[in-house]
Amino acid sequence: MIAEIVITTAALTLIIAARYLVFSGLAYWLLWRRGGEKLRAKRLNRDRPMKRVIMQEIRLSLLSSAFYAAPAAVALVYWLHGGTAIYDDWTLYGGAPYLLLSTFIYLIVQDTHYYWMHRLMHHPKLFSWTHAGHHRSRQPTPFASFAFDPAEAALVAWLLPAMACFIPVHIGVVIALLTLMTVTAVLNHSGWEVLPERFVSGPIGRHLISATHHNLHHQRYGKNFGLYFRFWDRLMGTDMMPETPAAPGTASVSVTR
Repeated sequence: MIAEIVITTAALTLIIAARYLVFSGLAYWLLWRRGGEKLRAKRLNRDRPMKRVIMQEIRLSLLSSAFYAAPAAVALVYWLHGGTAIYDDWTLYGGAPYLLLSTFIYLIVQDTHYYWMHRLMHHPKLFSWTHAGHHRSRQPTPFASFAFDPAEAALVAWLLPAMACFIPVHIGVVIALLTLMTVTAVLNHSGWEVLPERFVSGPIGRHLISATHHNLHHQRYGKNFGLYFRFWDRLMGTDMMPETPAAPGTASVSVTR
């Protein structure tokens, strides 16, 4: 089984890296090369991405791919041998209602874990070796979406595979969660807000992490630690959003909400 895990880790590393390059590259081309204005997106970054920064983001992200692949490979191999709580018959556990419930459970647990882990990594004694690599991108690009130091990747990557060993989850939900993680990470680091302002500030969007919300974290390190939801940021007084839209080349005015 060890050999199977090693081979699966290598294969997943390539898959994760390829997925990252495709999603990040597409977002970069659409927003920074073709022009986000054509998509009615709002530019958040003051400066255009520099090649040096992009290459740094890509190097860290490709390295992180292996750290994400290893625990996923263990879970996948054990699933193939019947050793996890992943299932493929959607009618089990009550059918569709449990599919929705399990999705919600996984999102909430992941969001809670990330908020507190993220705050911990910002501790002065931990920041330099756990999270500094990600924050070298003060104005992130889509390629920063997985640009983590090895320690951060290792601390974060184990959660979903570990949960899949104990909390029943449909394989389709697993794929949906992985896709959501990739898409939100790329868009929230893109330097553009692709969501309409009326949604971001609307009854649903104002509870969610958006590019507008996360982009501020790269400028104000003590704010906006959430992954999907703004619940923990609001509860702990670390939530911040721009009061007025920031035009390219100008500083935005931010307020805590």
